[in-house]
Amino acid sequence: MNERIHNLMNYLDSAHSVFHAVEGLKNILEENGYIRLQESGKWDLQPGGKYFMTRGGASIMAFRIPECTPKGFMMSASHADRPCFKVKENGELVGKYTKLAVERYGGMLMGTWLDRPLSIAGRVLVETDKGMETRLVNIDRDLLLIPNVAIHMNRKANEGYAWNPAVDLLPLMGGADAKGKLNALLEEAAGGKIIGHDLYLYIRQKASVWGLEEEFLSSAALDDLECAYCCTRGFLDASASASVPVLCVFDSEEVGSSSVQGAASDLLENLLARICKACNWDLMEMLAGSFMVSADNAHAVHPNHPEFADATNAPVINGGVVLKFNANQRYCTDGVSGAIFRKTCEKVNVPVQSYYNRADLPGGSTLGNISLCHVSVPTADIGLPQLAMHSAFESAGVKDAEYLMDAMASYYSQSITCPADGCYELI
Repeated sequence: MNERIHNLMNYLDSAHSVFHAVEGLKNILEENGYIRLQESGKWDLQPGGKYFMTRGGASIMAFRIPECTPKGFMMSASHADRPCFKVKENGELVGKYTKLAVERYGGMLMGTWLDRPLSIAGRVLVETDKGMETRLVNIDRDLLLIPNVAIHMNRKANEGYAWNPAVDLLPLMGGADAKGKLNALLEEAAGGKIIGHDLYLYIRQKASVWGLEEEFLSSAALDDLECAYCCTRGFLDASASASVPVLCVFDSEEVGSSSVQGAASDLLENLLARICKACNWDLMEMLAGSFMVSADNAHAVHPNHPEFADATNAPVINGGVVLKFNANQRYCTDGVSGAIFRKTCEKVNVPVQSYYNRADLPGGSTLGNISLCHVSVPTADIGLPQLAMHSAFESAGVKDAEYLMDAMASYYSQSITCPADGCYELI
């Protein structure tokens, strides 16, 4: 295993919640000399400066100011949240055992969460001498499990089963005498009295590389932490260009992006406006020379169910980065943006595949078309091919992760100009 994949796996293993995923990216940026800005403060941006900001601890945006007058923004968007279970307030259910009350976050494959060691991570709000502050917590041990019903009691379990989240999917965490112990454990981890929380379950299984040639990568939350990390690496590895590189990692994509830190918020729009104001650039002129890559993983053709894939556009694992198309704008790649991204990949010999939903299967959507409602620039929807999307443990390809790192380094090292409508230059 090479160093780039090893580092990716370390990141995945530490990203126990959306907040931990963003914290990991923050640490990477700071290690590379990026300065943190606060939305509530004044921004003094200098040529050659490297900056980032967070919102709600669940989204992160980074950018560099070039030494020259820029031609536009070169942006990427991915997301840090994943389908999982969120812990409810007053979550203890005490009877013959102590269970935890949870609710689903996003469209998950619920059955994949059963019979796995689980734990809890996220953010809590604690009281301080000056008021309140958020702190990250992670109970770093096997703490919970959602037990299946034995085949002897559910003889039709292998014929398909409709999971009831309020009955079948309540995690077991202790005996009848465990009341109050979870809160004590969390307050110990937080180092203070908890007055609010956003806590999630995560599986304890670590990322792994497997296969006859060690060609496959499996982990929790590959959708979309794999893209978030690979875009970050490409952003950091890129050479200087005549544009402003912007890295965006949003929250809330799995539930529609409609949150204060989601792609449907004013976050990106405000960021670009503040950069232009601080640097005395015209925002409209900058946007006219800008481009967006929306990076969210794609469906690979399934080895046992090829019938779910389009007959002529069925990406395979380790076949390269995927361009996603949809006539009804579930994905926003068009002929122009697709061609521009293909040319970007050609520069570094990264193969590109195409994905379309099968015509009679609706499929999902992603960040690109949501972001375009706020910042209207040519956009390519891309992703890495994977299996078992929205499972508790997903699988993808080792080569593809490196392909995306290389592709994004190439992308961020260039500028795209539009001297006349319908004419494009890659510099």
